[in-house]
Amino acid sequence: MKTIQSSEIIAWFKGLQNDICRDLELIDGKAKFQEDLWERPGGGGGRTRVIKGGKVIEKGGVNFSLVEGQLSEPMSKALKVNAADTFKATGVSIVLHPKSPMVPIIHMNVRYFELSSGEYWFGGGIDLTPHYVDKEAAKLFHSHLFDACENSKFGYYERFKKWADDYFFIPHREETRGIGGIFFDRLHHEKEGLNPDQLWHFVQDVGESFIPAYKEQVLRAKDKDFGKQELLWQRLRRGRYAEFNLVWDRGTKFGLESNGRTESILMSLPPEANWEYDHQVKEGSKEEETLSLLKKGINWLG
Repeated sequence: MKTIQSSEIIAWFKGLQNDICRDLELIDGKAKFQEDLWERPGGGGGRTRVIKGGKVIEKGGVNFSLVEGQLSEPMSKALKVNAADTFKATGVSIVLHPKSPMVPIIHMNVRYFELSSGEYWFGGGIDLTPHYVDKEAAKLFHSHLFDACENSKFGYYERFKKWADDYFFIPHREETRGIGGIFFDRLHHEKEGLNPDQLWHFVQDVGESFIPAYKEQVLRAKDKDFGKQELLWQRLRRGRYAEFNLVWDRGTKFGLESNGRTESILMSLPPEANWEYDHQVKEGSKEEETLSLLKKGINWLG
């Protein structure tokens, strides 16, 4: 049984970043990515690619990173591993904030982490945050994730959908960040009863599902009409998105605690967001309908 090498994973993640950036430029039809190469003082670095001012994407980023070095005490405690170990972490992370409030925010992350002790794991996920929830669009999105999860007959969809519902939840608002998706962490082939190739292929399937899933959402919604009310709601929903990322997201905390590049880590924040005191939606409005659907346990596949 072949053991997956970190060099193979790193090369594939770099290729995934290239492919997704190329396809997003085609989907947008106007804006181009700008690349910023950076190095981490403690070891490693990355390629931050940002797109802004497009026809579809107002602000977005597709980042590759490879950071390594000595584990700090906070990192060791957070990961529940030996502080004496050195680590290597690599992955691709994506957040896209669309121009139109009718097009959803999307996020994906696929990552690999290994310790000098030999311990390793995969993590990641992909989730959708519509400003206005469209049940049919939600079903289509979750269908792509179902296919990615069940491609190798692992039975992962239900397990990882629940994980996403629990993870992408804003406790202080008592609502989910959006319609969820899938989320997984610390997957190891032995714990999953798989061989290394099977687990690695699952992670690749998730990464490759991003463009088909997002393109479908864009094509369905990019030409829908909207006005001032929808733009105001978009800004308020972006505020909730920012709250989750800054208060609850473990990836943001890990990046900052590992002395990652701040600009790349906070790339996930929207270009503009509003916080209106005690905002109340109108009864019977599409905003109220969206809020009613921001909860755990919805079977979007129907």
